[in-house]
Amino acid sequence: MHRGQYFSTSSYYERLFDAKAVKILPGQYHATDSNIIITTVLGSCVSVCLYDTVSGVGGMNHYMLPGDQGVMGQTGNGSARYGTHAMKLLIEHIIQLGGGRANLEAKVFGAGRVMDGMSDVGRQNAVFAMRFLKELKIRIAAIDVGDVFPRKIYFSPATGQVLVKRIQSQTLPPELL
Repeated sequence: MHRGQYFSTSSYYERLFDAKAVKILPGQYHATDSNIIITTVLGSCVSVCLYDTVSGVGGMNHYMLPGDQGVMGQTGNGSARYGTHAMKLLIEHIIQLGGGRANLEAKVFGAGRVMDGMSDVGRQNAVFAMRFLKELKIRIAAIDVGDVFPRKIYFSPATGQVLVKRIQSQTLPPELL
């Protein structure tokens, strides 16, 4: 399995759901066949929540940029900071845990334009996710991308349910704006 540097093992107790939770950071993913919650906070990054609608196996990634063809082309083992590799790692791990590719469903979040004057990398991240999922014929059940808000995501791979909390910019410390 892909339990190297990209697989998050940062777990804690989430009071909101009265359940064990795993937090993923940029460049990480987590896949599971357990009834847990996976969380992350997104700005311009994108997270794709994938789950098998039959078996309850699923996971979530958190990538920063759509792709890096140089890294992938040379080594075939790019960083999970890039959507191309983050998606492949997540799908492979879900299948290894017993998920069926034909039963996968996706929910896509993030891609906020949270900093004025910056390029809209979030939009590029979202476009990549939609194109990638369409090419693999994975159904997209929900999309919440764009706008100017960071988001906190809570995902239950066992049920496919997602809670999205939009973070108002005035609640962020000035150094993050």
